Amino acid sequence: MKILHLLPSLDPRTGGPTECVRQSGLGMTALGHRVEVVSVDDPAAPWLASFPLPVHALGPARSSYGYTPKLAPWLQAHVAEFDAVIVNGLWQYPGYATWKALRHSGVPYYVFPHGMLDPWFKRTYPLKHLKKCLYWPWAEYRVLRDAARVLFTAQDERRLARESFRLYRANEEVVAFGTNRPPAADATDLRAAFHAAHPALRERRLLLFLGRIHPKKGCDLLLKAFAALCEFDTSMHLVMAGPDNSEWTPALKALVAELGIAQRVTWTGMLQGDEKWGAFYASEAFVLPSHQENFGIAVAEALACGLPVLISDKVNIWREVEADGAGFAAPDSVEGTLANLTRWLQLDPAAATAMRTQALHCFEQHFTVEAMSADLLRVLQQGRPSLLGEEQQVLTHRPYLSRER
Repeated sequence: MKILHLLPSLDPRTGGPTECVRQSGLGMTALGHRVEVVSVDDPAAPWLASFPLPVHALGPARSSYGYTPKLAPWLQAHVAEFDAVIVNGLWQYPGYATWKALRHSGVPYYVFPHGMLDPWFKRTYPLKHLKKCLYWPWAEYRVLRDAARVLFTAQDERRLARESFRLYRANEEVVAFGTNRPPAADATDLRAAFHAAHPALRERRLLLFLGRIHPKKGCDLLLKAFAALCEFDTSMHLVMAGPDNSEWTPALKALVAELGIAQRVTWTGMLQGDEKWGAFYASEAFVLPSHQENFGIAVAEALACGLPVLISDKVNIWREVEADGAGFAAPDSVEGTLANLTRWLQLDPAAATAMRTQALHCFEQHFTVEAMSADLLRVLQQGRPSLLGEEQQVLTHRPYLSRER
């Protein structure tokens, strides 16, 4: 198959959608399919040179909406070259441009919302939600309604997506999601790469947060819970690793100073490559108390390193984690986060070792890029029956409908 991904930007600081495109694209390529990407990045953007798939950068965008007049004409001119088109994310012009260019083309398009329909955003940002309500009927509703499939990475994500807007119609499907294994390099060498960059952490017992520094990730909950933990356990050190596009770090550092734990918290900024993987191997547990997380690629990466995960029950893969004994889950509150931390520290050495083994088992059972690629390919082939043998063809799913009464 020839597959085209669309998203506003491939900047790695944007998080999940970019990594999804990277991982699924590499997985499909390994299976012999061709994958290309369209973004509205400036063609001179520094992150494009290292991206491992062919990229058509049609920017720079003229606004935060990701608008460029080049996109819709490019799609109309080139869509016939592809068997399937995948839109990554919502509320940006690439999705609307795809709907305009493809709805009568005969080439199916698919949408990964990447958690952007979660009602958490409605509750947390009511003014932004009001603006979206005005935009929804004539744009995003149509993008979802006419998609061959709207793809969710967990049952919880699909269920929650139905709660944000009363006018909602989508041909829904839950697909496997995953990420690549750590590099083939020895874990000791990867750990050394992290310690070389942060030598002061070499002898510390580390808890790791790795992700965007953003209110949705519950960073403030983690810092408050960690401060409470420090009152009765002085052995742990917290690593806060990730980019900050929301400029929240100064306020969080002020909170850390107020809590009296400045010497117990290290801010590394964004980690990549061996240094990132080394951070997983150098830590005792991974912590993510998010208020909303449709999947959590960093959670899967931690599991792939045999690292137990301490997550909130708003991370939509928490059930798999708990069922496999790969970590703990609790409510997205200070109390819930502290309960996770306390349960981990109270494990005896044998139980902690067993949980590390189960973490890797959980990854291999549920979250490999091979499983993701195979399941996504299954869905895409359903949309182009001519690419299947008769014995493989299946009936399509009925759409889920929700309308105002």
